[in-house]
Amino acid sequence: MILRDNELFYQLLRLSLGLSQEFPDGVNADDWRWLYQMAVRQSLVGVCYQGVCQLSGKQQLPVDIAMQWTCEAETIKGLNELLYQEAARLTREFSEKGRQTAILKGQANARLYPEKYARQPGDIDIWVEGGRESVLALIDGEAIVAYHHAHLPKNEKGVEVEIHFRPSSGHFSPITNRRLQQWLEQEIQHTELSPEGFYVPSVRFALVMQLAHIQRHFLGEGVGLRQVCDYYWLLQNATDDDRQCVSAQLRRLGLLHAAGALMWVLAEVLHLPKEQMLCKPGSYRGEWMLREIMAGGNFGRYAKRTQLGVWRRVAQSKRRRLQLMRFNASEILWQELFYWKRIVRTLHIRIRLRSISLRDYPECV
Repeated sequence: MILRDNELFYQLLRLSLGLSQEFPDGVNADDWRWLYQMAVRQSLVGVCYQGVCQLSGKQQLPVDIAMQWTCEAETIKGLNELLYQEAARLTREFSEKGRQTAILKGQANARLYPEKYARQPGDIDIWVEGGRESVLALIDGEAIVAYHHAHLPKNEKGVEVEIHFRPSSGHFSPITNRRLQQWLEQEIQHTELSPEGFYVPSVRFALVMQLAHIQRHFLGEGVGLRQVCDYYWLLQNATDDDRQCVSAQLRRLGLLHAAGALMWVLAEVLHLPKEQMLCKPGSYRGEWMLREIMAGGNFGRYAKRTQLGVWRRVAQSKRRRLQLMRFNASEILWQELFYWKRIVRTLHIRIRLRSISLRDYPECV
């Protein structure tokens, strides 16, 4: 029997992305079920299916897993086709209103993959120029407004859209967040029209914005290997000048520790060459990040703490936050400050709703 360790999954992922042809023989039915479940947890079902297709005739998958995997991969392909069309439509609509736009993350990343229909999609993130009040005035109907975007309900095609009036959710620290937002606001002016019919930001913008996104989610609920794969392809499409420019900004923008951890993860999982890294890989934080990625899955949805009751979940959250002080003390301290500020600000709502948690009431926060 093949040892069901994470390296087996990494080998399948590298095969699927065209980075290696190595994959062991003799993977049995239980191993394949485990690999499929790992692909589900990491939101990489469509990507890993590319490797499964390469192994067709060489490996014997259980029939039920093969059928399920094929069905889900075809569904993912159809969703990508729909989201490419919707992203192009939104671009045209805002262009008719005289607004510059850029598709962030999602479909902008998917088009960089060897198979652009394989990446598992979520919603559409589109940046629209003009600032908060001006952009919100363009929105018809209800929307949940956050610090950096307005989240629209699903449309008639089942697509969710986040309209960004700021390019990033940024940092909790107001000092580094101000620097980050200013840098991103300047860089997002450099967009180009993709063959798919929507504008995408520069690789430099994407490298910084998505690194900040990864750090924020890692310090919050967690990140998954889908975001790691996205970053790999961003680096593959970056020039030496792009990497040097971003590397020079890492410390100033509060991203150096996260970058070091991510470079280590990229080297461990996808064998990223040193010459393509933004900075020296940090094994201490990198091992920590990878452990959480593999245990929690995409955005930490499979972490054990998510299955706990309210009070135990709060206790686990505080314990984890204390541990993360060693990862990025400044961000964690400011995150805790914002947490208690939110608690006080929503106290009257909790009393009215007779609820400790507001997880089911996002419009209240």
